[in-house]
Amino acid sequence: MTSFQRLTFAIAMGWVVLTARGADWPQYRGPLRDGVSRETGLLKEWPGEGPRLLWKVVNLGLGYSGPAVVGDRLYVSCGRGDSEFVVAMDLSATGIPRELWATKIGPLFTWRGNNWNVGPNATPTVDRDLVFALGGNGDLVCVDAATGRERWHKCMPRDFAGEVNPIGGGAEEPTPLGWGYAWAPLVDGDQLICLPGGKQGLMAALDRKTGKTIWRSTDVVDQATYSSPIAVEIAGLRQYVQVVNSGVVGISAQDGKRLWAYQRKPAYGDVVTATPLFNNNHVFSTVGFGEGCDLIKLIPGANGVEVEKVYSNRQMQSRDGGVVLFDGHIYGYSESHGWMCMDFKTGKVLWSEKQALGRGSVMVADGHLYCCAEKGGTIALIEASPTARRETGRLTLPTESPSRPPSGGLWTHPVIADGRLYLRDEEFLYCYDIKMH
Repeated sequence: MTSFQRLTFAIAMGWVVLTARGADWPQYRGPLRDGVSRETGLLKEWPGEGPRLLWKVVNLGLGYSGPAVVGDRLYVSCGRGDSEFVVAMDLSATGIPRELWATKIGPLFTWRGNNWNVGPNATPTVDRDLVFALGGNGDLVCVDAATGRERWHKCMPRDFAGEVNPIGGGAEEPTPLGWGYAWAPLVDGDQLICLPGGKQGLMAALDRKTGKTIWRSTDVVDQATYSSPIAVEIAGLRQYVQVVNSGVVGISAQDGKRLWAYQRKPAYGDVVTATPLFNNNHVFSTVGFGEGCDLIKLIPGANGVEVEKVYSNRQMQSRDGGVVLFDGHIYGYSESHGWMCMDFKTGKVLWSEKQALGRGSVMVADGHLYCCAEKGGTIALIEASPTARRETGRLTLPTESPSRPPSGGLWTHPVIADGRLYLRDEEFLYCYDIKMH
């Protein structure tokens, strides 16, 4: 399939959220929100010291937000002082990028006794001329991509009576916020999909230009989780899929009505973080802390969408690092197996390895996994192969953040855009050249 054919197909499926080049990374987990980069021409092996470090920002600010990269602009959220900001940087010149603007999102997220996270968790979403950024306290801002001027501002607890599921700990007074709002805003046409959570509805669709509420999912009233929604089509029916503690739900893009629900038994008993995977009318979800994973099949019919469980097991237990689907196989770090490859259709583990690299996050590009360990600042390049684990490169960050909370980790997922690998550790932002020359 040519690049033009891929782009045409993506537009037809409603996946492209902005006018962008194929090398852009405009939102959390990339253009299709699946953790897969479509770039080619990247290094297949790294030299002993790792790829070349192009530059390092040392005073970005706190938080786990990852960068969004569109053209020669990088957008990221961070905590500075007692506030959170969304920041734009100019990548057009060589050397350390110049900060263009910083717009306040809201107050800094933290709570008494917090040893895990401070500041914003969510990656901004870039859509044409607008940037949408979510803060840890639930402040959601829409700003002009060129100037940073605020277009509108909403607050999930204040404006939507929003709640985050507090299971596992976190802030609970006066509103349950858990470890803070963490889902990434999803643009779908003129709708901005957000997850206030709570009794008035898990999900809301806002007008992307004005912030006005279009609908609220009043018949789905789960509290928000840390997982981000995805947009899919089943038999021509546009819908948003979200993982919650009770299972997985599908919500109509047209009016916010519940189309189907998978009630997991038992319910997920800890924090739900990983974004679901969708392939050929199948949805895959996974949760760490001994919870496991589920694959369900969605079957459209005259009476709506029926849900069929394919498997539910504890093979893949992803905590913070997420999973990717590549050529019919799921890759990621599991609490039970370490780094592993699992057959998507059957749930069978094809290989696993727990000693070479600790728990972390993953993405895939040009046939290789980029595995970022949450401790030690180590990133490994591994072939995306179901036959065996073969590492072809490794780098270690020159400096790890001294500002990271004591129980925190390098939890920001790696990003690839235009032949560059971006790695963030709190106030440090690293950029490596991974393109073949």
